[in-house]
Amino acid sequence: MTASRLLMLLSLLQARPEWSGSELAQRLEVSPRTIRYDIDKLRSLGYPIQATMGAIGGYRLGSGGALPPLLLDDEEAVAVAVGLRTAAGGAVTGIEETSVRALAKLEQVLPSRLRNRVNALNRHTTPITAAGAPVDAETLTTISAACRDHHRLRFDYRTHDGDDQDRDIEPYQLVHMNRRWYLVAWDVHRQDWRTFRADRMTLRIPHGPPFTPRESPPPDLVPRGVDTALLRYRAQVTVHAPADSIKVPAVQVDPVDGNTCIVHAGADTPYQLALHILMLDADFTVDGPPELLEELRKISTRCAAAGPARTSP
Repeated sequence: MTASRLLMLLSLLQARPEWSGSELAQRLEVSPRTIRYDIDKLRSLGYPIQATMGAIGGYRLGSGGALPPLLLDDEEAVAVAVGLRTAAGGAVTGIEETSVRALAKLEQVLPSRLRNRVNALNRHTTPITAAGAPVDAETLTTISAACRDHHRLRFDYRTHDGDDQDRDIEPYQLVHMNRRWYLVAWDVHRQDWRTFRADRMTLRIPHGPPFTPRESPPPDLVPRGVDTALLRYRAQVTVHAPADSIKVPAVQVDPVDGNTCIVHAGADTPYQLALHILMLDADFTVDGPPELLEELRKISTRCAAAGPARTSP
């Protein structure tokens, strides 16, 4: 059949830098004229196949302006899947979200035998990555696929107070921020946008029914949700600097006047919250919570003691 022959021809072109027309014809057991026809067909599908000059002449798979479909053998597919899972875990900064989307596409078509190999490799591999909240790659790809296919998700959710809640949501986007994964979703029962930490979610099977996408969620939902609703310790900090001078990511900043703004900060511990505020690199005033004020006093005392001792004149 022509389709199967095209796939075999494409596989050969990807396996070696260059083939002569006669070699391809011999491998596929067809005439050189059929090879030329098949090459033209692959070109019409977007594959940049170049003809090489010379006494024999041949064909080479080059690079083009768009990425055509690729054929991967078993070992290559496993290597790509493992690499994407590693990147999704935050090992390579800046590509976590795209890695999860690509992994969802790849695992959808992986044969079960290869999926089992990928899972076995991940179970017996200990990555060395920055501290954060680990999330199983299967959970991430399931959430990503639900976002793509517009399927509602049902899950048990553990709040920062330790309570367990049942949630039924319409998932829209996975976001990687501050070494954590967050899901932006529409809460069906609360009839409002919500942000959920993926490491606190336990998915239920089966998932919910399909849904019709709504308008996009508020653009500041994730920073606002990360630093307020989802973190245990929160503070409103009066910063004596213009709002546009605050460069710390993932905080909500409300301008007061040209020289003052309010920063809404949050963290899992008082110590982390204190460090988060100090990273603003500006004078500030804060009234609480008490745990934060105590940590700021400790840091101030520690810094004062770190300098050289004064000598008497």
